[in-house]
Amino acid sequence: MSESDIRNIIEAALLAAGRSLSLAEISQLFEERARPSPSALRESIESLSQDYASRPIEIQETAAGFRIQVRRQYAAAVARLWPERPQRYSRALLETLALIAYRQPITRAEIEAVRGVAVNSSIIGTLLERQWIRVVGHRDLPGRPELLGTTRDFLDYFGLKSLDDLPPLAQLRSLGEIDPQFELPVGGEDDAISPKLAFDAAAARSTDSAESADSSDDDFGDSEPSADEDAAQPRSSGLVAGPADDTD
Repeated sequence: MSESDIRNIIEAALLAAGRSLSLAEISQLFEERARPSPSALRESIESLSQDYASRPIEIQETAAGFRIQVRRQYAAAVARLWPERPQRYSRALLETLALIAYRQPITRAEIEAVRGVAVNSSIIGTLLERQWIRVVGHRDLPGRPELLGTTRDFLDYFGLKSLDDLPPLAQLRSLGEIDPQFELPVGGEDDAISPKLAFDAAAARSTDSAESADSSDDDFGDSEPSADEDAAQPRSSGLVAGPADDTD
């Protein structure tokens, strides 16, 4: 099978799938006797990605594999094909998600300590329902509070290959300095913003707040999160709280 045929099959599959495809899934597209090696498949995908350099679509590698997507600068125009209201998320939800992403595994009490208000149960419920977070273990404290971490679905939704692809905290602080550009929408559909930009801005606000709190890793000791492949690298924030109610 020629290199051109391999690239055409991969391109057709990525366009038809409408989701990320892993290398293993792409490999199954070929007859066993003519199946390219994983390295050959990656080379073909990279070559295809280079062909897209001047086009309005791109190949994005995420935690779940590879997908073809519209480039960000054209997303607003293409979104007009779907007139329904875009998905919106509250500031409280995005700040909660940002804290979980950057400080996982983390308990609800630790999130409340940083934010200074109680976390609404519906926020955790929404994040669990969307499968962006999950329980990765329990803190060795009275009541055995749940430790929360992000999932592969979280990485895939935000176009991340791994947690290492999250913006550095220093970069997020610079985003916070231009906060008005990333304010969450409060008006009509025209106010909608990219979930990725909203998440970055919320993370900037949350991490700035966290720096003003006591975040020593020694207060709670080591935890034992789940060994599931989706579990993030454990990193204790060491925060406890007795906050007021969240009105978000």
